[in-house]
Amino acid sequence: MNPTTMNPTYTAVATSSGRDARAVTADGLLDVQLALPKELGGTGDGLNPEQLLAAGWAACFSTVLDRIGQTQNLDAKDVAVTAEISLVPVGQRFTLAAVLRIELPDHLHGEPGRKLIEAAHNICPYSRATDGNIPVEIVVE
Repeated sequence: MNPTTMNPTYTAVATSSGRDARAVTADGLLDVQLALPKELGGTGDGLNPEQLLAAGWAACFSTVLDRIGQTQNLDAKDVAVTAEISLVPVGQRFTLAAVLRIELPDHLHGEPGRKLIEAAHNICPYSRATDGNIPVEIVVE
């Protein structure tokens, strides 16, 4: 698929000139200073792309869980998703790895929660974009 010929419902636009620069969305609602994490030799005095990915994925996944829950008459609005995005060295390069920690309310433990999580992982655009590209572990808490 060519993104320029698709008919998107929404397109986010952001510009940055690097890990030690600002990142700004076209609408100006996000304007953040980025900084290399201390673990990579930076100051850590700003956000980094991995944090932004973690925040977006957690928000998207929890929203998808809630929407699927609604279609199945399951209350999933109190589900909390924590996304952990790691930079993992591979030779001279880095790759990403992810852990999604999902905190389910008591009524969703067991089979209903497992099915809900599987469905969300198959639908969430972040999960789909990373499928087969990076290791993703899902931990139910």
